[in-house]
Amino acid sequence: MTGPIAGRDVWARLRAASPARLALGRVGHAPPLAAVLDFQLDHARARDAVHAALDTAALTAALAPLPTLVVDSAAAGRDVYLRRPDLGRRLSEAGAARLAQAVADTPEWNHCDVAIVVGDGLSASGVQAGAAPLVQALLGQLAGLSVAPVVLARGARVALGDAVGAALGARSVVVVIGERPGLSVADSLGIYLTYAPQPGRRDSERNCISNIHANGGLSAEAAAAITARLLRAALQRGLSGVDLKDPGAALPGPDQAPGG
Repeated sequence: MTGPIAGRDVWARLRAASPARLALGRVGHAPPLAAVLDFQLDHARARDAVHAALDTAALTAALAPLPTLVVDSAAAGRDVYLRRPDLGRRLSEAGAARLAQAVADTPEWNHCDVAIVVGDGLSASGVQAGAAPLVQALLGQLAGLSVAPVVLARGARVALGDAVGAALGARSVVVVIGERPGLSVADSLGIYLTYAPQPGRRDSERNCISNIHANGGLSAEAAAAITARLLRAALQRGLSGVDLKDPGAALPGPDQAPGG
């Protein structure tokens, strides 16, 4: 079949397979008004996700009865956080003192197998919506491992997990954090796993699971299963990052190209 009807059908099928903006059409020299308004709405959602504040009280309630600790990074305020990524990688003095006191009050939390940090990152709204079920799904996969209280971190960059893990003396740290929002998804989460966390760890020493969200992304259950496999392998082998691969990932067959 040829002609304009067949062309519209092809674009409709492509749009159904992708959140990308495809073949929007035009009105004169401009896109249709509906497409412009959709773009503006998605842009506003992305901006709101970046600038939103994390409601730690609501997140604590959503995680109950799990014990939680709330800390801040050294970035005092959202505007500072956005301008100074380095401060988001360090604990505030009060945050460091809070963790030190927690370990002193409850010694069994020290030297645990896993510390879990939930940080707002660049999408506090994504963390608010999806972090609690993701953490609960992960804990369901960690039988036999000792886990510290969940640390809720405001103004957090990924590397803040190294400071938290070191303060708790944890063998490993798992950071659940809001990913940079895009114009199709504003509430995506990422997970970063680091063995032997300490300040100064390189990004190449972490494993990342990304694109975790309910709108066509990786499900919380699938992300938790991948993280648990990587975590157990990291603890067994004493490493993480580029040298550690998911032991449960399917390998391509002899007639199948990687990624095919």
